[in-house]
Amino acid sequence: MSQIVRLSPDDNVVTAISPLEVGTEGATQLIPRGHKMAVEDIAKGAPVRKYAQVIGYAAEEIPAGAHVHSHNLEFRNVDTAYEFSTNLRPVEPATQRDTFKGYRRASGKVGTRNYIAVLTSVNCSATAARMIAAHFTPDTLQAYPNVDGVVAFVHGTGCGMAGDGDGFEALQRVMWGYAKNPNIGAVLMAGLGCEMNQIDWLIEAYGLEPGPRFQTMNIQDVGGLRKTVELGIKKIEAMLPIVNEAEREECPASDLTVALQCGGSDAWSGVTANPAVGYACDLLVAQGGTGVLAETPEIYGAEHLLTARAVDRATGEKLIGLIKWWEDYTARNKGSMDNNPSPGNKKGGLTTILEKSLGAAAKGGTTPLTGVYKYAEEVTAKGFTFMDSPGYDPASVTGQIASGCNLVCFTTGRGSAFGAKPSPSMKVATNTEMFNRMTEDMDVNAGRILTGGASVEEVGREIYEMWLRMASGEQSKSEAQGLGDYEFVPWQIGAVM
Repeated sequence: MSQIVRLSPDDNVVTAISPLEVGTEGATQLIPRGHKMAVEDIAKGAPVRKYAQVIGYAAEEIPAGAHVHSHNLEFRNVDTAYEFSTNLRPVEPATQRDTFKGYRRASGKVGTRNYIAVLTSVNCSATAARMIAAHFTPDTLQAYPNVDGVVAFVHGTGCGMAGDGDGFEALQRVMWGYAKNPNIGAVLMAGLGCEMNQIDWLIEAYGLEPGPRFQTMNIQDVGGLRKTVELGIKKIEAMLPIVNEAEREECPASDLTVALQCGGSDAWSGVTANPAVGYACDLLVAQGGTGVLAETPEIYGAEHLLTARAVDRATGEKLIGLIKWWEDYTARNKGSMDNNPSPGNKKGGLTTILEKSLGAAAKGGTTPLTGVYKYAEEVTAKGFTFMDSPGYDPASVTGQIASGCNLVCFTTGRGSAFGAKPSPSMKVATNTEMFNRMTEDMDVNAGRILTGGASVEEVGREIYEMWLRMASGEQSKSEAQGLGDYEFVPWQIGAVM
């Protein structure tokens, strides 16, 4: 059995399935598992290709059989002539209409969970919010079986920031998005009172209406921390019977909006798990549902594949606009788009952001790109969409949930312990070794594609079918372990003052 994988005849590198000793598969030096080996002589400055795409340039002469990694592969900024709408594959509607049991909301959207949220406008009210939520233990909630829990969503910003611009608008979109997410049955919003991010402004800007399911309060107005906690508990106690009235009902799969996410990626992410998630996304789109890809720095170098799938030029141009913004953002902060991959990514065999991005983009499947959105902006288009975000997983997923995602699908190769309330998160392992080592955290083993004879389509359908079960109430492994209370991390853009 071959110990290497060549993803395209156009590639001049292959990937080692297991460590290659000198002489094995033509190796002239030890090639670690998941790392690349040159299969032909590569001249200094020549492009190195994987996925039939350029992932970097030879920093020195690289002979056939040599290890190709950070020591001899250099990154260069993308300079691409983009094509728009040249690779549009029509979506074939599914012949069988799939369903799940969800919570139909007054807005028409459908929740997969039924939480009460304690949202903070500023870090200064974070302790009060946590104290309020902590009061509602599983024992306290036994009388309300249809309520999944009371969760505090706290963050480290909300003041010391400009009262307009990208940062302020992004934070308000996050707060509005969580308040409106269909997995939230009721909201208590808590502030200090003097912060820049005023609750009243949010209510006015987004048309939120106080009522039995939406309450607000400020520590300064209430009269201190203790009184705020006591009042908050009383407000939620009044919400509980109302939220508990919700019952699951049969809903079409088209009501699912899935956050497509990866973290702790390795060389197999783009070979096994991400293509399988992409196939699952295609199945969901065929049902009329929505997949939301994010992490703009992690499509850098692969964005031309997405512009070719854009439904029109305007949609593709929006994506390129995000790429240009990120190039400027990293440059003015004295960084590089190649600061990502992380040390763990590199240990797993990824060398440049171009290589990582080509694998990450596979989570979006093959259907047309129907919409491009700002961070935490409500996703209104059906089909495969993209939302701007950093590559930092908690900040990215926070934006996706604010955009309306009611499920999260998270691929990982190194092994990520991640969960996100209020939207349940499933984990897909890229390789069998890690799946077996972290079996309590991983829901699906996509490593079977590489070592177990499974196809991308087979694993993709397994992922899709778990989406339907999770949406109906089945807990993912991260959810069963209680993850998700500390992963609310709004992207902080701009100066802290």
